[in-house]
Amino acid sequence: MAGSSSHHIRNICVFGGSSPRKEKEFLESANHLGQVLAERKIHLVYGGGSLKLMGGVAIAACLGGSQVLGVVPEALTKRDIIGKTIGEELQVSTMYDRLNAMFNYADAFIALPGGLGTLEEIFHISS
Repeated sequence: MAGSSSHHIRNICVFGGSSPRKEKEFLESANHLGQVLAERKIHLVYGGGSLKLMGGVAIAACLGGSQVLGVVPEALTKRDIIGKTIGEELQVSTMYDRLNAMFNYADAFIALPGGLGTLEEIFHISS
């Protein structure tokens, strides 16, 4: 096909909500996404933690054998508001550093339902 790329995606960054108020269908989709990443031997880069959508993707990917990298600002690790990071954890100084690290480690990006933080991440990547 003209214009197609032979670039193989090895690392996907997933953005999404970690809020406890998510629909059951969203959680099932997040788990399925993690399983698909593992089946295709694609590694996951995400914002760390183990809660709700982000946790679902990370846990399923890790259980399926994918490498998982959670990028977490130091302030979030001290307050334990995102839960325990699944896989390897890379601590960074700021949220801006978090986005830059996620951008640098990923070949592609997926956004799941989330809030303002998810929108900010999408806009940062697209700029």
